[in-house]
Amino acid sequence: QVQLVESGGSSVQAGGSLRLSCVASGATYCMTWFRQAPGKEREGVARIYTGSGSIYYADAVKGRFTISQDNAKKTLYLQMNSLKPEDAAMYYCAADRSGGVCGFIRDRYRYWGQGTQVTVSS
Repeated sequence: QVQLVESGGSSVQAGGSLRLSCVASGATYCMTWFRQAPGKEREGVARIYTGSGSIYYADAVKGRFTISQDNAKKTLYLQMNSLKPEDAAMYYCAADRSGGVCGFIRDRYRYWGQGTQVTVSS
């Protein structure tokens, strides 16, 4: 069992920056940031294979968001720059330990955090 605790969500103006954090209670194979805006499907934003460090981004955030990890602290980060109103959402950290290919499919992930809210005003 892995527990995930996110933090760092806040309200910012468009063009601003935020850094989200997610602390895991145990080892993981891959970790992914998802987000869900009201009335929309939960979508993958960025993911990392915690062993190899391979990283993938959704097209909507490429060049603006950076996912990183501190393995010693079992902490995942999401640095979000040049925020847009359409980035506003509840952001969730998800993790899996089963191996294989980790995509942006919600059902692929067994472990989820409680979410942290990001609000972006124009």
